[in-house]
Amino acid sequence: MTGARPLRIVVAGTAFGRIYLDAVRSDPESFELAGILSQGSAFSRALAAERGVPSYADPGEVPADVDVVCVVVRSGATGGTGSELAREFLRRGTHVLQEHPVHAEEIAQNLRAARDGGAAYAVNTLYHDIEPVRTFLDAVARLRAEHPLRFVDAACNSQVLLPLLDVLGRVAGALRPWAFGDCDPVPERLAALAAEPQPFRALHAVIGGLPVTLRVQNQVHPDDPDNHSHLLHRISVGTDAGVLELADTHGPVLWNPRLHSPRDETGRLVLAGPGTERLAVPSTSVLQEAPGTFHDVFARLWPGAVRASLLRLRADIDRPARRTAAGQWALSVATAWADLTAKLGMPEVVRPAEPPVVDRRELVR
Repeated sequence: MTGARPLRIVVAGTAFGRIYLDAVRSDPESFELAGILSQGSAFSRALAAERGVPSYADPGEVPADVDVVCVVVRSGATGGTGSELAREFLRRGTHVLQEHPVHAEEIAQNLRAARDGGAAYAVNTLYHDIEPVRTFLDAVARLRAEHPLRFVDAACNSQVLLPLLDVLGRVAGALRPWAFGDCDPVPERLAALAAEPQPFRALHAVIGGLPVTLRVQNQVHPDDPDNHSHLLHRISVGTDAGVLELADTHGPVLWNPRLHSPRDETGRLVLAGPGTERLAVPSTSVLQEAPGTFHDVFARLWPGAVRASLLRLRADIDRPARRTAAGQWALSVATAWADLTAKLGMPEVVRPAEPPVVDRRELVR
């Protein structure tokens, strides 16, 4: 049992792994950083020295008393060896939290390795644990309990497509049944008139039985894949009472009640007075503001999401019965992602320049 002491954690990878390091540091009662595993670069060694922990260049150097390894190394889905590294630790009985994306077949292999080693394994899709997304999902659950969900409209960049499906499954309450239609082609007449090529591919889908429209910026800069997204996630969920919207992955969360006005005996809409009490509410309410700057996102929101995932893994360690459901969910999300990417096809290669900076004060008078 691990409940009486902090989990000793090694973080493998020092690119996005830096967010994991901050997550571990944020909760010393639950976690203790026990080292950094990397390819031994000067940057990684200096980072380990800064954090006051050992720097390991080989998995075999990681001590047996380490509880968890966070594998923040690209998996086979993105041309890396993260899943092989995860399996090495799982087979020796070390618990693993692996950063997404991970192919379904890799997840299945990792789950078998976890079973053989008696270890807990989880894939961290990150985004559903980000504070504004949690607020959005909590509000969706309250709506869903009282009102049928009628539609979902969602948009994202292809780099964050897998976690979008994870979030949409949570919106619907289930991933199955899911199905994805073919992408709607841009009519030649419109393409000829447009000043720029259409960056989004659009299609219809069903997720958890809900009708969904999807728009995906299926583009990637081969030398800078983490940048150049027009947006991360944008989701609207419709009910008969109104529309709940996640305007961006990092908020705000908005509620738009349905506009509905009674009619008088002449058939005209009644716009004020008795009987129009439902109109005396804001046309848009902010359920949660955006967090602030991108510095705030990196320093607080993302480490907070990783911390939530680590706390769930800790619960899985102490309660093995929870692992099966979590593993099946991860497999389902990855399988749905494979189905959808097959419909979208290979991302278009783009090489845009660094985006300009526009101060918001330039946009208002």
